[in-house]
Amino acid sequence: MSVFSPWDLPMPSASNHSNLQCFLRSVTPVVPIRLLPKDNDTIEGLTLGDLWHSYTEWSAYGVAVPIVLNNGGAVVQYYSPSLSALQIYTIKPFSFSFSPLGSMENPEIGSCSNDHDSSEEICNSSSSSSSSSSNGSCLSSEITWDDDPTTFTQTTDQCGHLYYQYNETASPYDRVPLLEKISELSKHYPCLFDLRSTDVSPYSWMAIAWYPVYQIPSARDVKELSACFLTYHPLSFLPQGSKKEEVSLPPFAAVAYKMLGTLWTNPKTSDKDTIKCQKTAAASWLRQLQFRHHDFEFFMSRQPQNN
Repeated sequence: MSVFSPWDLPMPSASNHSNLQCFLRSVTPVVPIRLLPKDNDTIEGLTLGDLWHSYTEWSAYGVAVPIVLNNGGAVVQYYSPSLSALQIYTIKPFSFSFSPLGSMENPEIGSCSNDHDSSEEICNSSSSSSSSSSNGSCLSSEITWDDDPTTFTQTTDQCGHLYYQYNETASPYDRVPLLEKISELSKHYPCLFDLRSTDVSPYSWMAIAWYPVYQIPSARDVKELSACFLTYHPLSFLPQGSKKEEVSLPPFAAVAYKMLGTLWTNPKTSDKDTIKCQKTAAASWLRQLQFRHHDFEFFMSRQPQNN
């Protein structure tokens, strides 16, 4: 991931600066493209592991967001990322190994490998479960979230083959940083790291929850800096032939909570339209997938009445 200091960015005048846009740019991961093996050849691309590793520094220290205060001062606000939701659809069916989260009785863990006989990327499996969806949606109507925030199944429809999905329900104070969570989940679902960008369906996505941790210099009595965000990012990317050395995954949707006052929205910019469009995009995406996103519902239940 490209590394820069937030102080390398010139602080614009408050008249045309958008703290909201600055946040959205700051939380956009940038991942280097590399050559990956495919059959007897190589292709340009990246693995999901490359994406997760781009969050290494952010997971450890938070992402730095330069903020211009209403009094003309400036701070760098740090936000900690945690995994809020995840759906990974693959273009081809995958087999997978499965052991219930929290169970240490079965030490066998599957791994991703290439089946040269079938020319399909698979995960070696000792057991699997699958179900099919015939309702035309991207999520089986049989799936519920009442008992377990993580549901492991394999659904086949226009979205592709559902390899894995996750829906966080824990309190923000009980969550671990994003990379730590992905590493924990990959102990049971190793393809979370090994799947290539070319394996993943365009319906694959993740939601990241961003909660403020501190700012430099410390800004006292600025309640607007308590704002929290949800950003939605695609997991499908096709960099082949793009002649680029890296790919960025900006949010295609976002929702905010505690975004008070005028600190984040500048009336001289398109901020209000951006907020409305990003929120609508999130709702439409979740509705299309029939996915009840716990954090989204929490954020929406606490929106200002006049918003």
